[in-house]
Amino acid sequence: MNDTSSGRATMPAPAGGPGAAPVPTKVVRLRHPWRIVVAVLLLAVVAVFIIDAAQREAFDWPTVGKYVFDQRVSQAAGFTLLLTVLSMIIGVVLGVILAVMRQSPNPVLKSIAWVWLWVFRGTPVYVQLVFWGLLSTIYTSIDLGVPFMEPWVSYPTTALLNTFWLAVIGLALNESAYMAEIVRAGLLSVDPGQTEAATALGMSWGKSMRRIVLPQAMRVIIPPTGNEVISMLKTTSLVTAVPFTLELYTRTRDISAAIFAPVPLLIVASIWYLAITSVLMVGQYFLEKRFARGVGARPDTGPGPVTGAMSAVDAEIAETSIAAKQGGDAR
Repeated sequence: MNDTSSGRATMPAPAGGPGAAPVPTKVVRLRHPWRIVVAVLLLAVVAVFIIDAAQREAFDWPTVGKYVFDQRVSQAAGFTLLLTVLSMIIGVVLGVILAVMRQSPNPVLKSIAWVWLWVFRGTPVYVQLVFWGLLSTIYTSIDLGVPFMEPWVSYPTTALLNTFWLAVIGLALNESAYMAEIVRAGLLSVDPGQTEAATALGMSWGKSMRRIVLPQAMRVIIPPTGNEVISMLKTTSLVTAVPFTLELYTRTRDISAAIFAPVPLLIVASIWYLAITSVLMVGQYFLEKRFARGVGARPDTGPGPVTGAMSAVDAEIAETSIAAKQGGDAR
């Protein structure tokens, strides 16, 4: 093309120059043939295992189908779930108390909490459950009154505590030692400046713990607590040491001894354990999602609604700082 105003020829802009259109780049994905080979081999192994298990007589799948929804098994699963829930509730409450005692400046409280953790974490839970099963032998009665004097009220231990509650107490006290460390780790994960800022804003200790510290600590506490709940579900199989015989594992074991079929009843117990664990894992996921709100938000998203406890504190601190600055300017 010729430029009529100057009489000079205008050359086309070279490809890739400032005035040129961007040249599309062809992206070629990196191939990983060995990944495909390994995946195919693993799928083949899984398929062979499933086909073999479906045909193996020792598994006795008709017996599994017969007893998986048996009334005795479902009631035992209910007892197992009840043991888990009650033990975890008591364990969490005691764990919070022990965690606060560990952080207390009082050396007596701190020492008692440390000895508690040392004893219950240092001995096997099965041994502890055996001791609780022998409680009526060690203490034949539970007395209320002034020590070393005639008791006001005396009750036989077996009348107050049956094997179910002895199992709950044994599991809960063992769990409290582990929950104490989990709660303490969660509290230590919160920046001390958050508590100092809450105190500067006039919040009481309880209010700052409820609105500032605990909402942030729960993000650290929830995942290991979820693991402890699932672990407690499986630990209930040890309460036969008390002895409590109505939970899932012991009940299916008794049925298998009566019909001489241990393997199918083990599969039945495993199915129930996996079903309950799956429900607990779903609940843990939603709890983690609930307490992780506002974490990892991009700072350049502009102003928006307050979504976390830390944002609320920052907002109040900012307002206090502006008020203090305006008061200083006025002086």
